[in-house]
Amino acid sequence: MLKKVRGFEIAKGYEDKDIHMPIRKTKKAAAYDVEAAEDIIIPAFKLGAKPTLIPTGLKAYCQDDEYYMLLNRSSGPKKGLVMANSIGIIDADYYGNESNDGHFFFQYYNILDHDIEIKKGDVIGQVIFQKYLLVDNDCAEGIRTGGFGSTDKKD
Repeated sequence: MLKKVRGFEIAKGYEDKDIHMPIRKTKKAAAYDVEAAEDIIIPAFKLGAKPTLIPTGLKAYCQDDEYYMLLNRSSGPKKGLVMANSIGIIDADYYGNESNDGHFFFQYYNILDHDIEIKKGDVIGQVIFQKYLLVDNDCAEGIRTGGFGSTDKKD
């Protein structure tokens, strides 16, 4: 059996929801296109509104010295979709975490003056896998114990 290096899996709770694995559309594409796992309405932007989380039904795994980025599509802003955090960075230890199994979501604002309807199967974003570097005196020893936003939590 081949060693798992990096890839996508169906997140818990989505096994029977006909989730499609992300694909690259062309041979030289850097990113994997990701679809929405369910229908969602993204309301027109209002000051103070929170972004809408769009479930993917997916989790992704990668090597310890890698992460993956969640990115908007180039057509996103033209359609009114702007990622709340510009780029989502997901660490290798997010995979399989105890609070949400590593299920990743895209978070968007709708900058139009009317609601946007996202249908299950619509391509909502892209994922790119990358390596990262450490500084000489790196001493990180923490262990992830949660899911979304868990590295911000204080004991």
